[in-house]
Amino acid sequence: MFCGKKIKLRKYKIDDIEKMLEIYPEILETLLKGVIFPISLKKVKDFVENSLRNDRNLFAIETLDGDFIGGCGIHNIDRKNSVVEVGIWLGKSYQGNGYGSDALRVLCSFAFNELNINKVSLNYLGFNEKASKCYEAVGFVKEAIKRKEIYRYGKYYDVVSMGLFKDELR
Repeated sequence: MFCGKKIKLRKYKIDDIEKMLEIYPEILETLLKGVIFPISLKKVKDFVENSLRNDRNLFAIETLDGDFIGGCGIHNIDRKNSVVEVGIWLGKSYQGNGYGSDALRVLCSFAFNELNINKVSLNYLGFNEKASKCYEAVGFVKEAIKRKEIYRYGKYYDVVSMGLFKDELR
């Protein structure tokens, strides 16, 4: 378990499934990949069980009081170039309260200090202003805009790429 000022990052557990089913549909529109289908109990259960079986770089996010509020992870680890991609999601009622930036700081610190990563990158949909503010608060810098790359609700949206080096982490 890794602790921040407001959150803890821990492995997923079976008890998270019910809360994930409640929270996850709220944030589907902000995810980058795939078609937005309603989430099923089987899909969430498979995700959690797979996370428990494998030593993956996925973490549940909970408040210091123990409330499950979202998840994050480290993906696409490029050992040769020492670069990783991260992702994070929080239930809407928890957004804008500093939980996301705290979780992202802890996740990036883990990547820099435990995995010896040089650069952390991420992508988000251009309309997601809350995400942009969160990422900038942590120190991420915009590096590229992939214009009209994702299709949602009858319209194309930009994907914004950001990067962070250890000395930029706030």
